[in-house]
Amino acid sequence: MSKKYQDLAKNIVDLLGGKENVVDVYHCQTRLRFKLEDSSKVQKVELENLDGVSMYIVNAGVHQVVIGTHVKDVYEEISPLIQAKTEMGASEENTPIIQRIIDFIAGAFQPVIPALSGAGMVKAVLALLMVFKIIENTSQTYVMLNTFADGVFYFLPLILAFTTAQKLKANPILATGVVAMMLHPNWINFVATGEPVRFFGIVPFTLATYTSSVIPAIIVVFVQSYIEKFFNRMIPKSVELVFVPMLTFLVMGTLAFSVLGPIGALLGQGLAVVFTYLAENISWLPAVLIGSLLPVMVMFGIHNGIAPLGVMQMAQLGYDSIFGPGALCSNMAQATASAVVAYRTKDKKMKQLATSGAITGYMGITEPILYGVSLPKKYPLYASMIGGGLGGLYAGIMGVHRFATGSSGLPAVLLYIGDDTMEFFINIIIAMMITVISTAIITYFLSFRFEKDDVVSEVPEKAITVKDEIVLNPIEGTVIPLTNVDDAVFASEALGKGFAVEPIGELVTAPFSGKVVTVFPTKHAIGLVSDSGVELLIHIGLNTVELNGRFFETYVSEGDCIVSGQKLVSFELDKMKEAGFGTQIPIVVTNTNHYSEIELLKEGDTPNGEPALSVHI
Repeated sequence: MSKKYQDLAKNIVDLLGGKENVVDVYHCQTRLRFKLEDSSKVQKVELENLDGVSMYIVNAGVHQVVIGTHVKDVYEEISPLIQAKTEMGASEENTPIIQRIIDFIAGAFQPVIPALSGAGMVKAVLALLMVFKIIENTSQTYVMLNTFADGVFYFLPLILAFTTAQKLKANPILATGVVAMMLHPNWINFVATGEPVRFFGIVPFTLATYTSSVIPAIIVVFVQSYIEKFFNRMIPKSVELVFVPMLTFLVMGTLAFSVLGPIGALLGQGLAVVFTYLAENISWLPAVLIGSLLPVMVMFGIHNGIAPLGVMQMAQLGYDSIFGPGALCSNMAQATASAVVAYRTKDKKMKQLATSGAITGYMGITEPILYGVSLPKKYPLYASMIGGGLGGLYAGIMGVHRFATGSSGLPAVLLYIGDDTMEFFINIIIAMMITVISTAIITYFLSFRFEKDDVVSEVPEKAITVKDEIVLNPIEGTVIPLTNVDDAVFASEALGKGFAVEPIGELVTAPFSGKVVTVFPTKHAIGLVSDSGVELLIHIGLNTVELNGRFFETYVSEGDCIVSGQKLVSFELDKMKEAGFGTQIPIVVTNTNHYSEIELLKEGDTPNGEPALSVHI
């Protein structure tokens, strides 16, 4: 445990409302993720300004505190400070089901990543020793090194049983004990001989192998968490130490071999069929999607639900082509874009941030780039998504896959050596070259438009005639600075400057006279341009794209001319709240770079139609 982070850990917990307000906490590679009882207790500004905190983000009920690569040290100091609840808190009950599933998967798999990465690199070393003929595959050294690497994968069900139980607030030792039954040599012998097994001569136990599996252990522990809690409630405290474990083992052992394990094995076989179909028929698709969209997935935490698919594929087929190749291309793209920004920008702070971000990005950690460089500047994000997609396309077409799980940085290329061939290693190198070269070229040329201080041109840059404008408040409510919005992208002003409204009313009206440029199909956002040239985005709620148009109604179409005060969109505020979505409405001047000053005229309670923003050329 690193004592140097004690003060930081205590300050984070205090600014989140104290230990009593924390329902749950876990961490990924750079972020602490909290579930809180009462979000209103968070001191957002003080937390973001805390020395040691890079950013504070709220997404679908999860409070994310971005720390950096030393997040594990801070987490170790936070764990003793909090009193995590054993039952689901109210904040989690309001979280959308998809987010809760992703949160569960991430909580079970994230702690396993270091062990999988270590084992993966041992496999990579073993592959190199074989390629250079330093050892033979019949030697004892080969057998032992392979044992060093395979131990984690062989007993992966036990490790997942422990982490899944921790996530579900069940007893991790009991969970590990239950799953250990499924790996016992006696059961393996029954499966090997094919001899039918009937428990007490009545209950049939399906013959299935559970070593190196993933799904059966998770299903078993999920059910066990409820069985165990039931016994804890029903059995007197004086004898629960003996009878709860005994009854849990008897009930769960029977269920594991008769029902739950076979279901998990069947699902695993189904996944194997899907993975095989993808590999043989549309191998390019997963790598392209991950290669191009991984930054967006990271922003919304979706990657935590997709990355384990690679682990599952490896458990079923012995390799990963679903996540690894695309993730490696994406990370190389983001690192390259950051390096080009460091070369092109004249902002000393940004140059330092982009340089350090590029270094960590090439090692597989890209969140400092995403939140510190790509989102604020935008064009590196676009370039890296295109470059990552192109590299992923090549990797997918060539059927590239890795033979062990690890971080998606430069050292990870060794994970593509296997099957007594260098083919996959060579192709991932080519995919990375395509990624790096295309991303560098795209980022460089885009920088001439976005890094204005670096542009030398004999012709004045401004091709659009713009004038001063007053933007009216489009909806009744409380006007707040855009930087106070509970969304990192809007709050960082990556999309432009503006303001936001905590709505009271449910009708959005035109803030000026002009034209409708965009009406999103999901009706949650609308783009406008004023007669004087102000381009404005009105985004109703946070993450409300997931509602797919529910609770919204639009009254204008793209291309319509509008006058100030005309009704544009209505929505059902209470239903949005009940669905667990943030209701803040960011109003952003998307062509901010055309103006010398954008000033918020008023904060606090503001009726519809009142002047809210002053825009000056």
